[in-house]
Amino acid sequence: MSETDIRANLAAVQERIAAAARRAGRREDAVLLVGVSKTVDAERVRAAIAAGVPALGENRVQEAREKIAILGRPRPWHLIGHLQTNKVKDALESFDLIHSVDRLPLAEALSRRAAEAGRRADVLVQVNVGEEPQKGGLRADELRGALETMAGLPGLRLRGLMTIPPLPHEPEDSRPYYKEMRRLLDEARRWGHAPDLTELSMGMSGDFEVGVEEGATIVRVGTAIFGSRS
Repeated sequence: MSETDIRANLAAVQERIAAAARRAGRREDAVLLVGVSKTVDAERVRAAIAAGVPALGENRVQEAREKIAILGRPRPWHLIGHLQTNKVKDALESFDLIHSVDRLPLAEALSRRAAEAGRRADVLVQVNVGEEPQKGGLRADELRGALETMAGLPGLRLRGLMTIPPLPHEPEDSRPYYKEMRRLLDEARRWGHAPDLTELSMGMSGDFEVGVEEGATIVRVGTAIFGSRS
């Protein structure tokens, strides 16, 4: 895919986000677009950066590190994939926001490493809103206790929630899951454990407009920008 194609795709996605925000009565700048660059070569990522992609998302720590070595940090880098505990140190060095804190031992490991480095790690807590056994994330009924514990970890700053819903056949299939995530975020804010809990990462290439309509503050879009992956 050429640089011109990537630029046109990015502009189209940004307009679709803006239109969805307007439909929901939200500000057009209330949603951060993360261009998901997993398996995308560095030159195409460079083209997206030149076109103005606001942030970049990777699934694997090592792949991100290789691209950061080439491209540097002209945009924030987000980890959106599963994080193994033994990759925590590298993840903290590489990413500005980690979306996929899906279990307490991972939160504890991130906090410990971040505190050792004299910082706090910005993270999102992943919720398995569809309760799919093959996916990571906390169940909704586990969220309150987990947030209370994680909020007490000195090396973490809990910024919000993230989900990957069941694969939709149609974009509308995701709406009930995204409605539930918005409800959970509102409820979690009332619990008062984490004052910085404002972000809601939900919506991918197939359903990001529904995510925006239901309150997403971050959408993670790859194919609609970079084209189909091999």
